[in-house]
Amino acid sequence: MSGVTFPKPFFVQRILLEAVDPVHMGTGAYGLGRVDLAIAREPGNRLPKIPGTSLHGAIRSYAAYRHGDRRCGGVGLTGRGHCTKPECPVCYAFGHVKGPEGGNSGTVSIGDARILLFPVHSMAGPVWVTSPEILAEFGVVLALQDRNKVALGKALKDKAYLNLGWLMLERDQEVDTTALPPQIPATVRDNVAVVSSGLFSRVVNSNLEVRTSVGINPDTGAADDQALFTYEAIPRAAFLWTEVVEDDYRTERFTPTNGWKRPLDVVWAGLEWVQYLGVGGMGTRGFGRLRAWKIA
Repeated sequence: MSGVTFPKPFFVQRILLEAVDPVHMGTGAYGLGRVDLAIAREPGNRLPKIPGTSLHGAIRSYAAYRHGDRRCGGVGLTGRGHCTKPECPVCYAFGHVKGPEGGNSGTVSIGDARILLFPVHSMAGPVWVTSPEILAEFGVVLALQDRNKVALGKALKDKAYLNLGWLMLERDQEVDTTALPPQIPATVRDNVAVVSSGLFSRVVNSNLEVRTSVGINPDTGAADDQALFTYEAIPRAAFLWTEVVEDDYRTERFTPTNGWKRPLDVVWAGLEWVQYLGVGGMGTRGFGRLRAWKIA
């Protein structure tokens, strides 16, 4: 759980995510910057994110597959779909808009997945960059002695300088990363680089994965004329985190089925399949898979 304790029926489950593949969460429009298809970002700091709405849709769809009724994922019926049965765990957890007695809101809320540790190439090999503000939001307290330098994990403690992509920084103090979740491998925790929040956004946006593709003409099977486009993605091995809030306000009881005893179990059932089927765009090009862990 996060640091706040709520009375029943509220419960907050923190989820740690690792990008198994690059993740492209598009904005649905062409941009005028360095890439044609940009990814979703926080408006204030311009950091990439995976919107909670995108996670919600994918998790619901996969949970419906596991439940055995694709309609509960919003597909397979004309109109809005959903079986709307009172005993359906998917419709109970995520809500539905049609039914004998009208619609019902869901009993779970899924937040945006936000960057925690971002992989960047350096002269010492891959390092995972973060900032004190990012760590503080996650619940790890760390202060930089000099915001123009970089604090390094113990595997990098002998480096006087370290480059983060194009940026060369002088080493600050060594950081203790033992407070990070144990699910994060030691090879990642020991190679953490902590920079100021202002530098962090620049480092992240300068080291996103950018690919170039071309549209294929279905009639000829060859590249379409003037169909070259570029798109960016959160790179593989990035770590993100989100929170799922369970608000089981409904008066009727949740019906246990297939080992699902509460709405959070339904969310987790769908989230388990995200590791294999992914979220976001470019899924057929090897994008989108996320590995997930529950964080106490």
